Amino acid sequence: MTVRAVLFDFSGTLFRIESAERWLRAVLAELEVPLSARDSALAAEALERAGALPGGAHPTRVPDHLAELWAARDRTARLHRAAFTGLAREVPLPDPRLYDALYARHMTPSAWRPYADAAEVLAGLRERGVGVAVVSNIGWDLRPVFRAHGLDVYVDAYVLSYEHEIQKPDPRLFAVACDALGVDPREALMVGDNPVADGGAAGLGCAVHFVEHLPVERRPAALRPVLGLVG
Repeated sequence: MTVRAVLFDFSGTLFRIESAERWLRAVLAELEVPLSARDSALAAEALERAGALPGGAHPTRVPDHLAELWAARDRTARLHRAAFTGLAREVPLPDPRLYDALYARHMTPSAWRPYADAAEVLAGLRERGVGVAVVSNIGWDLRPVFRAHGLDVYVDAYVLSYEHEIQKPDPRLFAVACDALGVDPREALMVGDNPVADGGAAGLGCAVHFVEHLPVERRPAALRPVLGLVG
């Protein structure tokens, strides 16, 4: 069957979050909190190990008191904020204001970079008349990120877990996207970086294609095969 629509994951697929060190430095500067370069680097490493940066590395270990929250983190905005600020608070920082400021920082367009081939592939799909939806496990509105980077013009629908209180791999979230694009799931291709979460689309009948969740510099052209898959 011809592919009439492509569903894309957000983080690690179309965009990549900044490094934990850059994330922390930006907030330290914003709040004018003094911290030596060495201590800043150590704190950033600890935050990364804790999994406190949304879109970054997963926690090396989720504390028992946060386990239930972590499992449901993408169902609502409240749960998402609580999960990630909770992980961040496992790391001692010099000013308590930093925890909420770090969470706020990751929602800003400047904290994200599109992969080098994202615009090319999205534009190519638009030229072919293929519908595009972004299907993301997330706790905040990512539309401003797409607008700021000029990619919103290529997206026909956004299906965000917190807006539906459903998180991938639940097939119902992919079904919402297919309905929004007016296609049968068997006519859709899901592109993502997480075999478990994004692989849930296969249960609905969608084809699935995976890319690696790598820094922007290390993944210049992994999305381009998508154009070949739609014909």
